[in-house]
Amino acid sequence: MQAPDPAQARDDLALLTEVARAAADLALSFHGRNPQVWHKPDEAGPVTEADLAVDALLRDTLTAARPDYGWLSEETPDTPDRLSRPAAFIVDPIDGTRAFVAGEKTWGHSLAIAHEGEVTAAVVLMPMLGKLYAAARGAGAWLNDEPLAARAGSDPDSGAMLARRGVMDAEHWPGGPPAMDLSNRSPMAYRLACLAEGRFDATFIPKPIWEWDLAGGMLLLTESGHTATDPSGAPLRFNAAHPRAPGLLAANPALHAALLARRG
Repeated sequence: MQAPDPAQARDDLALLTEVARAAADLALSFHGRNPQVWHKPDEAGPVTEADLAVDALLRDTLTAARPDYGWLSEETPDTPDRLSRPAAFIVDPIDGTRAFVAGEKTWGHSLAIAHEGEVTAAVVLMPMLGKLYAAARGAGAWLNDEPLAARAGSDPDSGAMLARRGVMDAEHWPGGPPAMDLSNRSPMAYRLACLAEGRFDATFIPKPIWEWDLAGGMLLLTESGHTATDPSGAPLRFNAAHPRAPGLLAANPALHAALLARRG
């Protein structure tokens, strides 16, 4: 099956937007009320009763609306069924669970649809920040209906990189580390959304990333004019059998090329 036409991508985006708002309403009913918390094995982080409730809402609503689509979520046990489907939902029910548990504002919902390995519709909703990021393949990306665009500039020794500490270590840059200012944002989907807004110049993640952390923000980046690849410059594909990407390098096309050259 070929990727959907623009009308299908817009319809899928409308569905994601509607269901993301419902997810936010449900999550907010738990926020600040000491939801029950469990800790995942292997130090994979916390999960709350809110995460599980939102996951159930998303799964039931989205798969009922698109019964032929597969399902991949951080909070649902994975099965190979999704691999035989023409498309799949890729969701993080609550991205930023630690912030949610702490009663902070920087948590949200990341919802995406991938067709034939490419993300075609995505929503990142940050309810307590009043920010709804949305994108449809070939139609652009928006924050609260305002179009998003990448920053200009091609100098890897100026500007700001949005990343964690350690990414400028020489081991990652055989051609010499960029001399960019370093900032961070959490959770992952919000970090990528901030780059899509043009608030920063680039991001670099040299380690593997789960698809549910990456898929929503990935389309925001590409539809706002960024080049987004794995750290070696190879294309990223989604709904993989092992749903973990090898990392991310993203910037406007000229800066991405300059950063990739420093990668050796």
